[in-house]
Amino acid sequence: MTQVKPDIVYKYFKDLSPEQKTQFEKLFELYSFWNAQINVISRKDIEELYERHILHSLAIAKFCSFKKGEKVLDVGTGGGFPGIPLAILFPETQFHLVDSIGKKIKVVTEVAQALGLKNVKASHSRAEQITDKYNFVVSRAVTRLADFYPWVRGKFAKENLNAIQNGILYLKGGDLTEEIKESKLKAELYPLSDYFEEEFFDTKYVVYIPQ
Repeated sequence: MTQVKPDIVYKYFKDLSPEQKTQFEKLFELYSFWNAQINVISRKDIEELYERHILHSLAIAKFCSFKKGEKVLDVGTGGGFPGIPLAILFPETQFHLVDSIGKKIKVVTEVAQALGLKNVKASHSRAEQITDKYNFVVSRAVTRLADFYPWVRGKFAKENLNAIQNGILYLKGGDLTEEIKESKLKAELYPLSDYFEEEFFDTKYVVYIPQ
């Protein structure tokens, strides 16, 4: 398999340290290896890892810059998205990645360990079972917002450390009008096409739900 480079990440994130660059570069090899054993990314998608998974995850960072000491919960992380790319970008923020499928959490644990990420905790758990409090909950389209919100309600810290209020940062695509209406949540939509010029991002959003 051809080694795919993270140039698309460097295009939009120019202030990376040498360590961060090395970590991003390692992701293709790591996910290629683990994906062959435990399918966490569509097989045809692995060549598009940096655009469709890494950069897509990092869209959250274009909207919100996590601060030192903040805690972020990634619900339904799968193979580690958006949590792993965000943990590389924000080494002083604590990330807790949870998924109900143990095999996927094994991949997350192995990838985080191989990268030397000290700010990542991975749990084979359902979101409802988590009792800690967090500044932000992130997720990548695991289900409809009306179903998602009850899983994370009440998991938010009262203290705000960020320029924006603690809340949910949800990556989702398509026409979300009905879904937001159904959820009865006060959601703000931020198009990813405002941040990235690639066609893949044309119909995708960060959905921000302050808590």
